[in-house]
Amino acid sequence: MKAAPEAQKRLLDLAELDAGIDRLRHRRRTLPELAEIEELSKSLARAATQTIAAETEAGDLAREQAKAEADVDAVRTRVDRDQKRLDSGQVTSPKDLSSLQSEIASLHRRQSDLEEVVLEIMERREAADAHVVTLKAQRDEAAATLAAAEERRDAAFTEIDKEAAELQDRRPAITADIPDDLLALYGKLREQFGVGAAMLHGGRCLGCRTSLSIADLNRIRAAAHDEVLRCEECRRILVRTAESGL
Repeated sequence: MKAAPEAQKRLLDLAELDAGIDRLRHRRRTLPELAEIEELSKSLARAATQTIAAETEAGDLAREQAKAEADVDAVRTRVDRDQKRLDSGQVTSPKDLSSLQSEIASLHRRQSDLEEVVLEIMERREAADAHVVTLKAQRDEAAATLAAAEERRDAAFTEIDKEAAELQDRRPAITADIPDDLLALYGKLREQFGVGAAMLHGGRCLGCRTSLSIADLNRIRAAAHDEVLRCEECRRILVRTAESGL
């Protein structure tokens, strides 16, 4: 393949431009905020799950407390009813009086036991409610931290995309100076190796950093100025300039 030396040199400008675009793309993929957001998202999900579990436990305890309190009220109602019967003087039989008094005493013991249960449940519920408050605070803090990280990521994306667009806009002015066949070869090599063209500088290919042998340099010296050369090591287009050391 042949191309004017100036067209070949424009490949170096294109390669530099494309390298800048590649660096921006790499920076976009490897922003520290991306890893931070991933970890924060996991933490937020864990906090949300723990909060739901704690709220469920607190709700169960609230229902358990309500039931225990209802049991206390039921026993207290029976005590009040029996006490009224006892105080009314309606029960006159010694046996019935003894039975009623025994029942009242038993109900008082039952009420006392149930009230202890209520107190124990209340303590557990208070602890559960406090745990919910703590977990919600942790969840909200994680959400706020995540939102801040996402904001930084979006700002970085905007900046990177703007720079990449500016570089991309400069590309047509360069590619216009490069023949289609040479540009197609450059594009193919760029897909394969990441860099499609490199300068021969001081007898060394700047694409693979390999110093060329004397035989290779002599072959290049003998080649026509418009001959499109390739590095024998990395197969990139090798562009000759005044700094090539020929």
